[in-house]
Amino acid sequence: MTAAVVACGALLAALSGCGSDGVRPADAGGAEGPRHPAVAALPATDPTRIPGVGDRLQRQIPDDSGQVLAVYGDGEDSPDSTVVLYMKEGPEWRPVARWAAHNGRNGWTTDHHTGDDRTPVGVFGLSSAGGVLDDPGSRLPYDQNVYAYAPTIPGEAYEHVFDYVIAIDYNRRPGTVPHDPVRPLGDDKGGGIWLHLDHGDGTSACVSLPKEAMKFLLRTLDPDQHPVMVMGDRRELRA
Repeated sequence: MTAAVVACGALLAALSGCGSDGVRPADAGGAEGPRHPAVAALPATDPTRIPGVGDRLQRQIPDDSGQVLAVYGDGEDSPDSTVVLYMKEGPEWRPVARWAAHNGRNGWTTDHHTGDDRTPVGVFGLSSAGGVLDDPGSRLPYDQNVYAYAPTIPGEAYEHVFDYVIAIDYNRRPGTVPHDPVRPLGDDKGGGIWLHLDHGDGTSACVSLPKEAMKFLLRTLDPDQHPVMVMGDRRELRA
């Protein structure tokens, strides 16, 4: 099995499915305005906490993390979500940019398995990146590999989904290349779950964003800040 087939859950499945106001950097490509309903509806919170995230997941954010990429899923069974990048200023978290996004086409799960087409809920590190295209200035270690990230399903919608990817450290060895096939929890628990380019629909388990958003994140996420993902449907995030 090639590395490309292993990636994004199982790549064949992936490609059939992969389908407070803050000042945002001017180059946060594709960023939504601060009134996006999935975020605007969040209640006011303690600025030392990530909005909309309850104690269970809040406690899992490492104390030394200075960057959190929060994915607010529209619903347990929805493929639609909003991604917000928070950065720490002193003890407080500040929203930097936000984008409309997609997650697993069947929604979310706290018990992910291969083939369920759901994105796992939880807190996961972001430790490596890669893609078909040359390194755009990534702070994360970047693995440029035309063959490892080449889609195996033809079609214009899927042609560029892996131009840029950021590995989500679910059931993988942190710091290895995104297409590393090792699954510490076993193959049944899935793996190869990435941030990658959006194609307008749900994925098999990954989270997808516009191309300019991916470039912005690659240039912004800093391993010295120990960036993490906090992701799930809004009800589960609040639990």
